[in-house]
Amino acid sequence: MSTAAAIIDFSVPEELEAREPPEARGLTRDGVRLLVSYLNSDRIVHARFADLPTFLRPGDLLVVNVSATLPAALTAHWGNGVEITMHVSTRLPSGLVVAEFRTVNVSAGEAFALPDGGSAVALAPYPGSTRLWVARLDLPEPLLSYLARWGRPIAYPYVRGRWPIEMYQNVYATVPGSAEMPSAGRPFTPQIIEELTRRGVFVSSVLLHTGVASLERDEPPYKEYFEVPHATALAVQRTEQGEGRVIAVGTTVVRALESSVDTAGRSMASRGWTDLVITAQRGVRIVDGLLTGFHEPKATHLALLEAIAGRAHVQRAYRAALDAGYLWHEFGDLHLILPD
Repeated sequence: MSTAAAIIDFSVPEELEAREPPEARGLTRDGVRLLVSYLNSDRIVHARFADLPTFLRPGDLLVVNVSATLPAALTAHWGNGVEITMHVSTRLPSGLVVAEFRTVNVSAGEAFALPDGGSAVALAPYPGSTRLWVARLDLPEPLLSYLARWGRPIAYPYVRGRWPIEMYQNVYATVPGSAEMPSAGRPFTPQIIEELTRRGVFVSSVLLHTGVASLERDEPPYKEYFEVPHATALAVQRTEQGEGRVIAVGTTVVRALESSVDTAGRSMASRGWTDLVITAQRGVRIVDGLLTGFHEPKATHLALLEAIAGRAHVQRAYRAALDAGYLWHEFGDLHLILPD
């Protein structure tokens, strides 16, 4: 899908790339900036994330993704001894995984040596992708404990230095499984969640384990495992019946909620694998607003933003963010899209 890049023509200047966590820049988690854009009026407000509770109303429902980030990057060696990085993206049935062998061309059947006597064999290209492989791992211990021992967080070249996995975790994350941080939730603190509750804003959860993103290629998202609990589906239904708004914390939450809709268009409980790609043509049925980071020009997430906000609004908000010097990427600033 290549339409996402056409939503808005822009580039991210190097000075607007967040190269380290806010804490390394002298900020608290909730000290990052927050651009609030209102759909009906196109009004733009500049704030700090700590101000989030003041933009929400009693009866609103925030839905968060409780998937925790894995240290999913491993050092691997080809048979000729060349060192590469392997990203473990998605756990599949039968003990297989989806893996990305970074910056190298791989052929079916090639084997790679992993730490502590482990190995990986690239079996076949993952359907629909030119960079991902279905791989078989042979490890001396279960995958999650092996990654905890030998893995590190996935980090791209714009990140300066190596940071511990704690810097890539959301405070409410409870279920390990994401290859990359569902980063829209990173600025939350227990104090902000407590303040939201005090103001009458409800918080519910879904689960969606994110796979490895692509910075180099314009690829649509592929299948990811998700769960929408019964309690969350009921909370969404109650919110829709009242005067509250359903606000998704991150594009992963949008994908999970919009993948769990009955024939009448109501939120329902379900679990499984979703291949839903949300576009302006498909639209959204459940979500009224979105809290998200700022996405790269080629990111298919821009199509999802257009489905919620419309192309003209996304263009206006991104121009405002660029003009005001907001920071991009997982350690950067946030964008809250709300109805008026």
